Amino acid sequence: MGAAFLSSWPWDNLGIFKYVLYGPLVGKALASRAWEPASPDRWLCLLLALFALRAFTYQLWSSYSNMLFLTRRRRIVRDGVDFEQIDKEWDWDNFLILQIMMAATALYAFPSLRHLPGWNTGGLAVAALLHVAATEPLFYAAHRGFHGAHLFARYHALHHSNKVPTPFTAGFATPLEHLVLGLLMALPLAGACAAGLGSVGLAFAYVLSFDFLRAMGHCNVELFPGGLFRSLPFLRYLIYTPTYHTIHHTGKKANFCLFMPLFDRLGGTLDPESWELQRKNRAGMDEAPDFVFLAHVVDVMQSMHVPFVMRTFASTPFAVRAFLLPLWPIALLFMFMVWAWSKTFIISYYHLRGKLHQIWAVPRYGFHYFLPFAKDGINDQIELAILRAERMGVKVVSLAALNKNEALNGGGTLFVNKHPDLRVRVVHGNTLTAAVILNEIPKGTTEVFMTGATSKLGRAIALYLCRKKIRVMMMTLSTERFQKIQKEAAAEDQQYLVQVTKFQSAEQCKTWIVGKWLSPREQRWASPGTHFHQFVVPPILGFRRDCTYGKLAAMRLPKDARGLGSCEFSLERGVVHACHAGGVVHFLEGYAHHEVGAIDVDRIDVVWEAALKHGIRPV
Repeated sequence: MGAAFLSSWPWDNLGIFKYVLYGPLVGKALASRAWEPASPDRWLCLLLALFALRAFTYQLWSSYSNMLFLTRRRRIVRDGVDFEQIDKEWDWDNFLILQIMMAATALYAFPSLRHLPGWNTGGLAVAALLHVAATEPLFYAAHRGFHGAHLFARYHALHHSNKVPTPFTAGFATPLEHLVLGLLMALPLAGACAAGLGSVGLAFAYVLSFDFLRAMGHCNVELFPGGLFRSLPFLRYLIYTPTYHTIHHTGKKANFCLFMPLFDRLGGTLDPESWELQRKNRAGMDEAPDFVFLAHVVDVMQSMHVPFVMRTFASTPFAVRAFLLPLWPIALLFMFMVWAWSKTFIISYYHLRGKLHQIWAVPRYGFHYFLPFAKDGINDQIELAILRAERMGVKVVSLAALNKNEALNGGGTLFVNKHPDLRVRVVHGNTLTAAVILNEIPKGTTEVFMTGATSKLGRAIALYLCRKKIRVMMMTLSTERFQKIQKEAAAEDQQYLVQVTKFQSAEQCKTWIVGKWLSPREQRWASPGTHFHQFVVPPILGFRRDCTYGKLAAMRLPKDARGLGSCEFSLERGVVHACHAGGVVHFLEGYAHHEVGAIDVDRIDVVWEAALKHGIRPV
């Protein structure tokens, strides 16, 4: 059987090019200089501005609902929004294209509408009356009709197909539903205009209020004070709440109203538990995580790669995009604000094996970690986060990238030594990072060249490889540090560790392990066909077209991870940095020790096998 009439969007296959459909209106506005007060087509600018504000309204509500540091306690459905739902709702704004076409058609059909005054107070009263007397009951009847078996299967099931309501879910429906909604939205405005009381201000106020309430109802965060409806009982029939509408989404058998529960009361479809659930959701519940990955911001551009800025952007690997550039000054101001006032806050979360895993961010950017005067402040932030996790009953805190820098806090030893009775396990995750890099090295390799060779990771990798009888050229100017590492190797393996001080020494070696930034000039010493394995942050830039470049050590989370909806920096979906995965392994295995300081080379294979056992796979 073919698709039902108006059950799919005609421009579904256009992708981003669907916005060309705004072209005729934009083109006419430009051609007629519609922004000038004397232009007869000034209405075009007003119409385009209204629909831009409509889109912005939904985006603001999406940003708010994803500010977990503000909303997590009052979330109604506790599951995370996963990639599948984000992809389904990617084109949530299709209805705006349909409805701007409807509005433009009306304005062309009735030219007098193009010359409405700025404001008429009488029109507000007419529109309010028609909304209550016509739009609300007609929507209620239509909505119940769409829940009939025939129409639900062909149309409305799409809107209910996602488990977690979001502001974008409000727009996730079929063309027929949005056509009906658009006509019902137009009734109060048409009535006010027919009475000679219409105005531009009324159109903006009514339409934006309509969108505001629809986005609010789908935001999945309870907003209304718990005692409001006890103090003023009549209000419960005049305005719905996010809890009220979420009950409809989860149960599908009650709470059908547009914005006024009065019509559910009259129709006998009001869920009697609505107000008690609303009170409980408003009171909130702080769900304690079992595992925390303590990340930090990389730079100003990357700070926008979070769900509460743009959910869709955060769901793809980070890359600098043109649309981000105008937002850069705002992001810079945000950087100064969090530097001055913020504490560690939650960014996102997911569930694994029924346990809650959260990603927290230290409000510091990459460059802060290289400012001598910022060191103590950063360690204070990390320490406060660890102690907060301790109070919450978190089992494992895994430190990301620069948060475990050796020069900053000794790879986490500072906190463990300062608080010897910590129940929460502090983990740098570098054991698994080393394992990932080592397992990327092709079998049969007999020689490698390494920069950053005397670092924590470099030391462990070198000692592991020399046990395998692989010659390691360790690039370092410090003979003392080299000899210290060499003495850790067994006497029969020490010959495989070789100190080199010039890049020319690696001209014939095709396996480079990079733990320190390489300039283009330094990379040119590599022979054609060389592969660069990396554990340097940030990763080196690939200047050599005749060589290949590995990404930072990372692993794919198990398939049963639920609620994943954002990418970890530039990694693909479902993939996390190896130090994150290392913390997950530490939690799943229930290890009782802290993993801080130097890497235990004997545990590299143990941790690798444990990761594979739990379904954590190499990329």
